[in-house]
Amino acid sequence: MADGPMAGLRFEELSNARLQEVLPELARLRIEVFRAFPYLYEGSEAYERAYLQTYAQDPEAVVIACIADGRLVGAATALPLRGEPDTVTRPLREAGYDIDRIFYFGESVLEPAYRGRGIGVRFFQERLAAARRSGRYDTALFCAVIRPDDHPARPADHVPLDAFWTKRGFHRIEGLTCRFAWKDVGEPRETAKPMAYWIKSL
Repeated sequence: MADGPMAGLRFEELSNARLQEVLPELARLRIEVFRAFPYLYEGSEAYERAYLQTYAQDPEAVVIACIADGRLVGAATALPLRGEPDTVTRPLREAGYDIDRIFYFGESVLEPAYRGRGIGVRFFQERLAAARRSGRYDTALFCAVIRPDDHPARPADHVPLDAFWTKRGFHRIEGLTCRFAWKDVGEPRETAKPMAYWIKSL
């Protein structure tokens, strides 16, 4: 347990067995958080559980959980980029990046009530430490959805996380994107969305 803004919170790196135990909670959390703008993700628990098995099966994958009062309120994931699909790796490979030297940050999700307490910073610190610890990676990278400024679902008070990511030492790779497909809230079918790459040297 920590003092100050972190009081009452516990951080845990989930082992395979423990990850299996909290998979339903983690799936629920991802669906709830990503339903909001800018992702607007219409998720399903069945898909989420299947997706999260990727982290359970990769020995180098990292899942950091934030626990409050015995309940999962936040989590962050990472794994070697080579474990990601071709849609993510191919644009980087074609641009000359060494896929085997990149550690990929999958997502960071946190219930709104716990934001602004430094938990997101801690999630980045833990994943960067894991990437450096292995000695096999010299770069960290993640993807972020690109939404137009005039998107009809964009809240008036929405603040992009670009400044937060920049403060963590990441920068956007200009002119290079990939595409992820999912169903937006209220939409009848999946559509592909452009994703920006954010990168940091370790």
